[in-house]
Amino acid sequence: MDPIAIGLWTTGGMLVMVFIGMRVAFAAGMAGFVGLFWLRWNGFDYDPAKLGKALTISVKIAGQVPHSKISSQALSLIPTFILIGYLAYYAKLTTALFEAAKRWIAWVPGGLAVSTVFATAGFAAVSGASVATAAVFARIAIPEMLKIGYNKQFAAGVVAAGGTLASLIPPSALLVIYAIIVEQDVGRLLLAGFIPGAFSALVYAGLIIGIAVIFKNVGPPVRGFTWKQRFESLPPALPIVAVVVIIIFFVYNPFGDAWGTPTEGGAVGAFIVFLVALYRGMRWAKLKDALLETAKLTVMIFSIIWGVLIYVRFLGFADLPGVFSDWITSLDMAPLLILICILLAYAVLGMFMDAIGMLLLTLPVVYPAVMALNGGEYVTVADSAFGMSGTMCAIWFGILVIKMAEFCLITPPIGLNCFVVAGVRDDLTVQDVFKGVTPFFLADGVTIALLVTFPGIVLWLPSLVG
Repeated sequence: MDPIAIGLWTTGGMLVMVFIGMRVAFAAGMAGFVGLFWLRWNGFDYDPAKLGKALTISVKIAGQVPHSKISSQALSLIPTFILIGYLAYYAKLTTALFEAAKRWIAWVPGGLAVSTVFATAGFAAVSGASVATAAVFARIAIPEMLKIGYNKQFAAGVVAAGGTLASLIPPSALLVIYAIIVEQDVGRLLLAGFIPGAFSALVYAGLIIGIAVIFKNVGPPVRGFTWKQRFESLPPALPIVAVVVIIIFFVYNPFGDAWGTPTEGGAVGAFIVFLVALYRGMRWAKLKDALLETAKLTVMIFSIIWGVLIYVRFLGFADLPGVFSDWITSLDMAPLLILICILLAYAVLGMFMDAIGMLLLTLPVVYPAVMALNGGEYVTVADSAFGMSGTMCAIWFGILVIKMAEFCLITPPIGLNCFVVAGVRDDLTVQDVFKGVTPFFLADGVTIALLVTFPGIVLWLPSLVG
């Protein structure tokens, strides 16, 4: 049988397993191993005497993949970033951040909701987990909004949508995973996420203000804070600013060489938040909870990576990415239109899969196709289809894909952030949260359209690195 046919049959089987409810890690790992064995035995013309040899070779290949990839230094970013988020929560930095945002911004129409968006963006800058961000602010921000008369569905939607910003604003676990899969520089990708992340927060804020102006009873402003109260709210939130600055300077120092690697920046940031948490009264019980939650989330992410990388190795042997790239580039359509179709396909796929699994399963095939559309890995700006070099195209497409993953975190039927918010709040159903996030689909659509139309929003910061 042709290797491409084996690749298609195995991929189809894996998708069936995912859609009937099997975990992505196990479905991908199983499909990858079966595919490797099938390819090898096919090469032996299905000789029964060679079955054992084919099985042995497949086991060795599948066994080597997890260690060779997981031992990558770049992946050590993930546990440090997750730990920063959990320590910040137990240090009550999230409460301080929300209070500061409330005192400074809540006077505008829909001000408390806008404050929530900016507070989630601030917390996203020290936490790489969207789910954790949504869970934390469901406890902090929703009661405050309900207290002054916000519609509970809208309040829940604000928190669920705001939580997605952690996928894009560094430190982001999804950006690190993307960098590992496509073999791009982690530092540049993290740097590229800052402006699009802040831009997304501003679009959310604009949407909320517009809704509050049109529907007067949706988001009443909160007034009465004095300038003294506003300035008093800043010092408790300063550790978050310090961690953000440290991570930036470890990724890119505009005044000279970077202070170190992004991994070292994450470790230093975690240590600073740990000291702040101790100063603010965190004791062993809460530290243990933070460490356990970090370990659980890290193991979950790494397990998915292990399984999918076995599948990715099989794809390489089957040459499915190369065939898909050739097919994409042969289409009689404008490259930009093909890119838009790919993004729309991500929107549909994200309705049925979690963000990490979706990216890990699709990027090995889709990424080479997008690079081929632009003219290849080493294309110059003059010869490219999208007006950018191969390296910059990889960064630009990465941000677009991560933004699509954000979008998928709030889309039914399995928008994970919506389930998390509903799980934290007993007075909310999942249907309430899905209704509340509906306006934010428009905001995400506008953001994605602008990022596609104006790539400079994404590429300006990473272009400074040289």
